[in-house]
Amino acid sequence: MDQAKLSFITGGVRSGKSAYAEQRLVALAKEVRANRLVYLATGVAFDEEMTNRIERHKHDRIMQEHQWVTIEQPTNFKKVLVQVKQGDAILWDCVTTWLSNEFYEQSESGVFAWKQEGRLKQRMDEMKSTILQIRSIGIPLAIVSNEMLDEPLSTNPEVHLYQQTIGRLHQWFVKNASEAIEIDYGFIHKWK
Repeated sequence: MDQAKLSFITGGVRSGKSAYAEQRLVALAKEVRANRLVYLATGVAFDEEMTNRIERHKHDRIMQEHQWVTIEQPTNFKKVLVQVKQGDAILWDCVTTWLSNEFYEQSESGVFAWKQEGRLKQRMDEMKSTILQIRSIGIPLAIVSNEMLDEPLSTNPEVHLYQQTIGRLHQWFVKNASEAIEIDYGFIHKWK
């Protein structure tokens, strides 16, 4: 079986990425006659603003004509595999939030993952492998990420590592995507 389609959608904060990704996934789901629309959420309600954003996204999906199944997986992406099945179409929103969650996941000794040798690479490799496995069983994906590299690289080691990591991830997604789309100020640019 050929790899299922992957739409990678990036752009600025509040640019309309999520709404566009939902529309794009519905179209992909129709192409393959998917049984379920799955919203793979990575957000964690750690403050009032994030709580409001999560609730707004949930409300927006409820108000649509389509039924969405939500899977919350803020870290350890490979656990998604046991929750999805053939006949699904998946919207993952978003990579930048997931990476932040992974950065600050603590070991039993209290050390953040970004400070642990090889930990982020392991989690990124697991995520990439999971994406490829999902596509190999015919599940199309729309993946959302924030564009964060319009600014110069930070001199702060933590922020610098995050910028480098998200940049490498974006390159991987674009390379593996069926289509790569950037949304800025509500305008859509198809790069691939």
